[in-house]
Amino acid sequence: MEDLTIQWNGLSLSHREGPKLWLHSNLASSEYTIATKFLTKRPLNTDAIAATFKPLWRSKNGFRVKNLGNHVILFTFDNEEEVDTIMANEPWSFDKHLMVLQQYGKDSIVEELSFNLTHFWVQVHGIPLGYMNPTVAAGLCETIGKVISHPKIPIEDGGGFMRVRVLVDVSQPLCRGRVICLDDGKELWVPFKYERLPNLCYRCGRLTHNDRDCELWLDSEGILKETDKQYGPWIRASPFASSSKAVITIMRFYLKNKDTPKGGKLDGLSQRLPVKDMTKRASEVPQTN
Repeated sequence: MEDLTIQWNGLSLSHREGPKLWLHSNLASSEYTIATKFLTKRPLNTDAIAATFKPLWRSKNGFRVKNLGNHVILFTFDNEEEVDTIMANEPWSFDKHLMVLQQYGKDSIVEELSFNLTHFWVQVHGIPLGYMNPTVAAGLCETIGKVISHPKIPIEDGGGFMRVRVLVDVSQPLCRGRVICLDDGKELWVPFKYERLPNLCYRCGRLTHNDRDCELWLDSEGILKETDKQYGPWIRASPFASSSKAVITIMRFYLKNKDTPKGGKLDGLSQRLPVKDMTKRASEVPQTN
């Protein structure tokens, strides 16, 4: 059946098959759909999937779950903002296996969708302190995938690392890090760590299967050792809470009279005190043992 659909141009159409039925936009559904590929070999339980994501997605008017087979599920909503929120919070997983999401447009055909791109927050560790800035972090992550950076999704300074949003091709092995070279010729390894990383094959670094289903393991007939694994738990990162600021910027402090803004206030913070008064006030603070 699929072959006939692909080769219909080569068929001799009858007078009933030839006339075209025009599908105008007003005939399309006003709903919004996410097509999702579940990267697991286990049979999918649609009821369990619905029960899992109902409390997570908290849809105002609910959503429909439709199993298309071949581990593809359609989630249909009546609210576009809810779909945008779900897509913005990738990656998602079910039973510890990655779900690859694609927005399903009205003209889309499921068989033509490519389920291989997912967004991850990537933590870049080991950058020399003088180079910890968004430009360097973005340059390092270019080998992972498409770097996403705009005011709503900024590259963040996590204190000991830089945090970058990247669109990752999950059909390829995860990038573990990069070698950097300094002006003096010194080379350093900068490791990448992925937040909310689901099941991963530690042998080849792919998210499409686990260790036991890896071709490297099957081809070796079980003789590969644990030390042969090229990946490990070290590639996982704990989710970063953006609300807990790792970097705080202090505003300018005025010490001289001529620097005091008109009205004697410091940018709406507090009135400036002469240095001698500041010293006096400090000496008046009760001391505790």
